[in-house]
Amino acid sequence: MQIVFVPHGGGPLPLLGEPGHRVMVDFMTELPVQLTKPEAIIVVSAHWEERSATVLGAERPPMLYDYYGFPKEAYEIVYPAPGHPTLAKRLAGLLAANDIPARVDVERGFDHGTYIPLKLIYPEAEIPTIQLSLVGGLEPGVHIAIGKTLRALVDENILVLGSGFSFHNQRAFFGGNSDGADPQNDAFQDWLIETCTGSLSQREREDRLMDWEQAPGARYCHPREEHLLPLHVCFGATQGSAEVVFDGEILGKRGVGFLWKS
Repeated sequence: MQIVFVPHGGGPLPLLGEPGHRVMVDFMTELPVQLTKPEAIIVVSAHWEERSATVLGAERPPMLYDYYGFPKEAYEIVYPAPGHPTLAKRLAGLLAANDIPARVDVERGFDHGTYIPLKLIYPEAEIPTIQLSLVGGLEPGVHIAIGKTLRALVDENILVLGSGFSFHNQRAFFGGNSDGADPQNDAFQDWLIETCTGSLSQREREDRLMDWEQAPGARYCHPREEHLLPLHVCFGATQGSAEVVFDGEILGKRGVGFLWKS
């Protein structure tokens, strides 16, 4: 199993040629070089929250254009990857067996937290893909526990893709300092790097992520934490340190990405 947390950018902009996403787009398109091509993909998207952990179980998931106000071409994006109903049911069963309420949704489609990054990483759209929701309440411990359930798949050729953004302050994107300096942004990204890649025990990493709000710049970077929690799921699925695979600017703000290999 391979596990990666990536920033997926602002809505459909990475696929529309928006210049503030150039570094991210280059990273995404080159990422497969660092990966073994998976037989299936599980995406934990920041753009899906449910009351209980929910797994997308459609055989042919439709497109969910969960954004508004963009040009016509943003609503013509397609990513016709097949679903994987068998894996979806299995994952829901694993979650339930670990006392995490779970269900399968056979109607929902891929949201942009899935099709934006995957259209850049695996544009051929041939790998069976499912989504796993966040859980309402956005408790860090719940999402780490969900990740730990994924460890049952450790010996399988599956890619777990945490699709979020390590910086997600919408107001700051468009009202930042004119000189580009943003110490709070940098402080939180550096804290994440130390937490995920530094010489800490797994217990210490978990404690830090449980108390992520105490990190420098935490609530500035995440007024609401839905874009951070896919990282908690990724961390829970691992038993070691990550490597930094992305550290760059998106829309003028610094974001980071991590890769774990079992």
